[in-house]
Amino acid sequence: MLTFLYAPADRPALVAKALAGPADVVIVDLEDAVAADGKGQARAELVRLLASPQPRVQIRINDVRTACGQADLLAIGALCSGTAGIRVPKVESAADVRDVAEAVPGIALHPLVESALGLERAYEIASADPAVASIGLGEADLRADLGVSDEAGLAWARSRVVVAARAAGLPSPVQSVYTDFRDLEGLAESCRVGRSMGFRGRAAIHPAQLAVIEAAYRPTEEEVMAANEVVAAAGVGAVALPDGRFVDEAVVRQARSVLTDALRTPSIGSG
Repeated sequence: MLTFLYAPADRPALVAKALAGPADVVIVDLEDAVAADGKGQARAELVRLLASPQPRVQIRINDVRTACGQADLLAIGALCSGTAGIRVPKVESAADVRDVAEAVPGIALHPLVESALGLERAYEIASADPAVASIGLGEADLRADLGVSDEAGLAWARSRVVVAARAAGLPSPVQSVYTDFRDLEGLAESCRVGRSMGFRGRAAIHPAQLAVIEAAYRPTEEEVMAANEVVAAAGVGAVALPDGRFVDEAVVRQARSVLTDALRTPSIGSG
């Protein structure tokens, strides 16, 4: 269970504020959050940030099939070994991943699937290279490519990425951003659905969203109690609990995952 917060690379004060806050990972963005005429400044600010190790930072670069994306790789390739890795947008093939891995060896990669073609190749992308540490969706671009207008239209795509990640031996993915940062009720409901689908955290575009994400992904007291009962029954083979639940090894594994999430120290207050 993780919380991520985007911050534009060309606004160092916002990056510093994000790093001082409670998000588990700060995504310093060179792509969508930065205007075309600000890319050079954003890159220079990022280089200054990476002069010291930043283990809570992921860097979202521009599309590596563009000159801007290639300039990003050249600028940060020798500097980002102390970060949580590079978020690679608009990935459509294993070759895209391997090209980035070759350009920045030893750096964790986090490919984003943002098109129908990328979605069809999700497992190929997730398993493309040992440098791949996670895979996720870029839902805004994917919506446009698919012509999808509501949450229901993304259900299959979300499940596809969850399955691809787990099949490749990667952690369960985190959800894409919820773009209406004022609609906290809608965010909470979307997180509830995402958690039920196998996601284990979410990216945010505003600090106010972090507490909602944390609360939505933290197991409830009832879930923790039920998981404790399952784990207590472990080790005696397949059994039925008094409430009728059947317990076997798969159920025990899921219960232990719930308890691991529940033990995570809360890092986010109401502000």
